[in-house]
Amino acid sequence: MTATVDIDAYFKRIHWAGGRSPTLETLAGLIEAHTAHIPFENIDVLLGRPVRLDLEGLQAKIVGARRGGYCFEHATLFAAVLEALGFQVTRHAARVILFGPVGQAKRDHMFMVVTVDGADYVLDPGFGPYAPRFPVPLREQAPGNATHWMQRDGQYWVLHVTREDRQPVAGWASTLEAEGPMDFEVFNHYVATHPKSPFVNWVFLSALTQEGRVNVMNRNVTFLRGTDEPAIMQLEDRAALRGLLAERLGFDLPEVERLVVPAIPEWG
Repeated sequence: MTATVDIDAYFKRIHWAGGRSPTLETLAGLIEAHTAHIPFENIDVLLGRPVRLDLEGLQAKIVGARRGGYCFEHATLFAAVLEALGFQVTRHAARVILFGPVGQAKRDHMFMVVTVDGADYVLDPGFGPYAPRFPVPLREQAPGNATHWMQRDGQYWVLHVTREDRQPVAGWASTLEAEGPMDFEVFNHYVATHPKSPFVNWVFLSALTQEGRVNVMNRNVTFLRGTDEPAIMQLEDRAALRGLLAERLGFDLPEVERLVVPAIPEWG
């Protein structure tokens, strides 16, 4: 049997007690609640565990075990929830261009477009610290005071984001080709297993906190608190990483103390 979404359990996970009708108000509330309570993390990849995209596996990990995940996990679960509520959802892949031009980027990111009352909105809960916490209108617009906005660049739609230093950057580019579940299984397999994938070699964590946000890249931890200057520290060892997961991301994972991170050779 095909697994279905346990809406009540998911809503409890994201602390949502609002509406369930497929309206823009509901959509905006759900993406804000999802990004507030479900962290971005790639720990399973570094532990050599398979990253499951089936609903049963996603719900067991993210809802039941109160873990996080990366883009394919976030977007697959969120899309299933939206469809169960009656939203019209199309899944897409994108090329992340934060660190280089589109011609050098792979299609290894997942997001969705949701149509509400004839208007299209980009929803991207799995873009780590750059994830928009609101539905981004799929139309060309000047940035104004927005933290995220869409613009056209030839054949691509480009999501622009505002970084922690308040500088605007291009985040990802997509032709908006509709993708199916098997497409994302292939993308996910590459990201989770290929020796050149950053997720196989680096620790990537990001979560909202009561004070702001915490971001982790390998041993480097950055605490963001409103307009204050970021506070930066380094993780001393795996035990410190485990403690940070429990304190800041909301789950304890003893296996982290045996974690092998190729980019941190001193950890073994």
